[in-house]
Amino acid sequence: MSIGRGQLFRSFREGLLRISPCTEDGGPKCRENSGLTGISPGFDCAGPAAFTRNKWKKKAVKVWRYTGHAVTPPACLHNPMDRMPPEILLKILSHLDALSLFSIGLVNKQFYEMTHNNGLWHKIYFAQFGQSKTWMTKHEDEQVLEKLTALVVREQPEGHWRRLYFRTVAGYSDRWRQELRDINPFTGLPSQTERLLRSQRVTWEITVCDKRGYEATFRQSRTFFSDSSVTVCWNNGLWPTFNRLSGFQLDCVKGEPLGSLNANKTGWRSLMAKFDTDAISKSGQVIGRDQLVTLILLSPGVILGVWRGRWSVAFVMAGFHHHRLLERCLLGTAVCPYSVPEDKPPFDDADPHYGLHGYTLRVVLHNTVSQMMAGHFPQLYCCRGLVHGGFIQLNVIDRENESQHSPFSGRISLPWRWEALEGAVENCCMMNLTLMDEYHNPFWCVSTPVSMVMNMKEPSNYEGQHFIIKYQDAEGKMRMELVWMEEQKQYFLISLVVFIATAIVNKHFAKSY
Repeated sequence: MSIGRGQLFRSFREGLLRISPCTEDGGPKCRENSGLTGISPGFDCAGPAAFTRNKWKKKAVKVWRYTGHAVTPPACLHNPMDRMPPEILLKILSHLDALSLFSIGLVNKQFYEMTHNNGLWHKIYFAQFGQSKTWMTKHEDEQVLEKLTALVVREQPEGHWRRLYFRTVAGYSDRWRQELRDINPFTGLPSQTERLLRSQRVTWEITVCDKRGYEATFRQSRTFFSDSSVTVCWNNGLWPTFNRLSGFQLDCVKGEPLGSLNANKTGWRSLMAKFDTDAISKSGQVIGRDQLVTLILLSPGVILGVWRGRWSVAFVMAGFHHHRLLERCLLGTAVCPYSVPEDKPPFDDADPHYGLHGYTLRVVLHNTVSQMMAGHFPQLYCCRGLVHGGFIQLNVIDRENESQHSPFSGRISLPWRWEALEGAVENCCMMNLTLMDEYHNPFWCVSTPVSMVMNMKEPSNYEGQHFIIKYQDAEGKMRMELVWMEEQKQYFLISLVVFIATAIVNKHFAKSY
């Protein structure tokens, strides 16, 4: 009984410590006069004092009901986290990843000190970057190894493994920059782009929002890599109807490294493109159709495949050029895409035609299955007389010079797939255009779907169907003419002209053409 009464009075006393005693006339009683610790002054109540220090052990306890004044919480109530044992807090923090652990350290001083614990960061460091191999055997030697590891962790100054982790992460993040220096002399682009994208576990996702505010995220279905671009397809899922679609955004997602504690967790997001209903209705252009779908082109380089008759999205395709692709995927944010820094223009006063010669063009036509055409055209130049209308003209293939005409085999089409359904839209494909300056640096890079239309106005010496492929953006435009030879079952490229915006050339070479 004595033990029970003691526990009862102890718990009762702890509850009373949270209530400020009153004076006999109902006014507040200060902490100094009460003789009790942990009582906040200024707690208003009505009625005489309920308890005093010499009445704690009495059996009969009378509790007065507070009336009249609003009860204000005491200002000295302790934070429940302060009363939690440090071992429990460390156990909770041990389940966080590095980014969350870094963020929670900014809450207050207590969390700042606990998130610098060497034991937490030692575990994260070796889980992500791997443990070094040891010659020791198992069983008894494992216990010795654990004790030595714990000793090494304790001997290090506080925050050592945290600093080492972020220093190592910075080194790993710069490693892909160094590997980008390996340039393919034929394309002028980094030759390790595909391998780096796979090693960084880069994927692409589309977040769709309808007019009611509902959102849905679709992961990529498959990818197709060429030597200068990557084409991403989304073929699965139930997409909203076209008239209920309010917009969507395309994000690049960097996954966590394999073998880490958060390998299945979504990593860093980088915004690639964003479209709303107005942008879709204004800039959307129909570039092809078959019996089931209609292709709507959105700039830059995104195709919406819409079911004919239902106007609901069937699939999405997007093309990304390899130029600056790693930076766009890893250095952007979820709300702002990566912005390319401006380079210092190479200036030359000795050459009067500086910026008008030495260009190299590479054009690739492909789809999501195969490559149909790849052309490499060096030593392109422009005379001053061809600089007019705000463009610098580069004649790649002359229409009248038959020695420059080149054939390529295969029909131009764009295959598509939606779960069990398959099809192909004729006269549509993906085009990769890379224009390099005389230093072999990428000057104008494009990866976009294009369509081929009939050309009945400009006949040539070739007998067959004439087609034209056109493309234009703010930096330049391109015009390609093809002839389909029915007997040979192949196309002939008989004309190719590239126009570069004069303002872009003047800015790049610090000239004034």
